[in-house]
Amino acid sequence: MTDKNVHIIDHPLIRHKLSHLRNKETPGHVFRELMREIALLLGYEVLRDLQTKETTIETPMEEMKTEVLDGRKLCIVPILRAGNGLLNGLLELMPLAEVGHIGLYRDPDTLIPVEYYLKLPDNMHERQVIIVDPMLATGKSAIAAIDRLRDQDTVNVKFLCLVAAPEGVAALHEAYPDIPIYTAAVDRELNEEGFILPGIGDAGDRIYGTK
Repeated sequence: MTDKNVHIIDHPLIRHKLSHLRNKETPGHVFRELMREIALLLGYEVLRDLQTKETTIETPMEEMKTEVLDGRKLCIVPILRAGNGLLNGLLELMPLAEVGHIGLYRDPDTLIPVEYYLKLPDNMHERQVIIVDPMLATGKSAIAAIDRLRDQDTVNVKFLCLVAAPEGVAALHEAYPDIPIYTAAVDRELNEEGFILPGIGDAGDRIYGTK
């Protein structure tokens, strides 16, 4: 994968935790905790370009100039339902971030996403937005989510996932070449049902114990 707008965050801790996440024997409660931990680690890179401003503080020893966040409005938008598995880790880093939700399910016959829920904060055009979903498979859900955000005049958007398929990366960047993708891994391919190989399985089912 050579696309300059795909950021593969290849940290040993992430590789280790992702290996356990992929394992089909990993129980649901451990799977959920691993997702939270990986999201937190990925979040450091996704948020690397947050703007700061200079301020003056008093340490126990002396006065000093230092930097704090500039207060730009940040919004995390998980794609329901599996995207919620990444939300808590990101909120640990940025507890004041606002949260929107986009509910999409994939039609099993056409693989086309169908929207069933949308709730976003006000003034989306002013916000830095991170869309989160464990998997970027066909790319159709990601594109549908970005479409809805662009309907709200949202400009500053990033997409964060745990694993991506080359097909999904290509589809997303054909539709939105300006949207950066942050992921822990780009896997081999999609199967005929649109699942990533080797992948992590159905993340929603593994999070919530459903089939």
